Amino acid sequence: MKETALPVPLSLVDPLPIFAGATLAESVESGIELARDAERLGYHRLWYTEHHNQGCYAGSATSVLIAHAACRTERIRLGAGGVMLPNHSPLVVAEHFGTLATLHPDRIDLGVGRGVGGPAHTSRALRRSTDRTDSYEEDLAELRGHLWDSPDDDGEESVRAFPGTGTRVPLYLLGSSVAAARTAASSGLPFCFASHFTPDPLEEASRVYRSEFRPSPQCAEPWFIAGVNVTAAETGAQAQEEVWAARRRLSPALSSGRSNAEETRAAFDSPLGRRFLQRYTYSAIGAAEETARYLRWFAEHAGADELMIEFHTGSARAREVALRLVADAMLTG
Repeated sequence: MKETALPVPLSLVDPLPIFAGATLAESVESGIELARDAERLGYHRLWYTEHHNQGCYAGSATSVLIAHAACRTERIRLGAGGVMLPNHSPLVVAEHFGTLATLHPDRIDLGVGRGVGGPAHTSRALRRSTDRTDSYEEDLAELRGHLWDSPDDDGEESVRAFPGTGTRVPLYLLGSSVAAARTAASSGLPFCFASHFTPDPLEEASRVYRSEFRPSPQCAEPWFIAGVNVTAAETGAQAQEEVWAARRRLSPALSSGRSNAEETRAAFDSPLGRRFLQRYTYSAIGAAEETARYLRWFAEHAGADELMIEFHTGSARAREVALRLVADAMLTG
């Protein structure tokens, strides 16, 4: 029996994984095709992540990717999930996303986070000091002012983002802690919690965000998005093969030098391996019906208004299959 539609919107986050044997150009193009297929299948939105100095991902220039995807799609909302604000000038971020919103009205989202999006030393190469997280809330307020304040001229010394000022690009706060939930709540912003790789604080973050939320011009009521991993395949056995392929790609230190599947799984049963797997506690793995049941359970468990999926597969083709299977099970009645 086919599952009924998910009662909350279903969206995607794409770090543009570099699959085995794929070039950077092929990895980016497969991400654009994912956006086109997601639009056709009825997903709500797709966000690109910001990663730097990480060889397993091609997603670093989020605004460029969004612009390219927006030109290849028509309706699906596109955005950053997110821009790591300590890496950037708020004015430049406002100009980039103000330009995107001007070119593609009512389709652009801006998720912002406070991490680096890579190893700690990467921040130096990004030409930002290592203590920039201390000014995160100040930078967030500045960015919000650039996008949401009126375009009135405050004099010769005022700084405005053109395009940007007055575009009211929707802002979303990203985070993986209860403290981030409090910041989102006090700011009156939608909150996207990274439960797909930081599972432990999920329930407390959801509770705190809703209980402490204060309405804002952008958001009259709380909007809580929860991240979840998905590996869907035609059969449960195929899904297990795909998730192990994804795990090997994401954890080369654990899988390097292993000659067979048995040795690889033994490595993941080590203390380091168990810590790695714990990051992905919230994962729907299996055939379509099994993943559908899990997603319905997870939406209720998280108290989510929307789910944000990251697909874990071993190839772009397997990801296309997972995208279709989830849509067939969850996005139609």
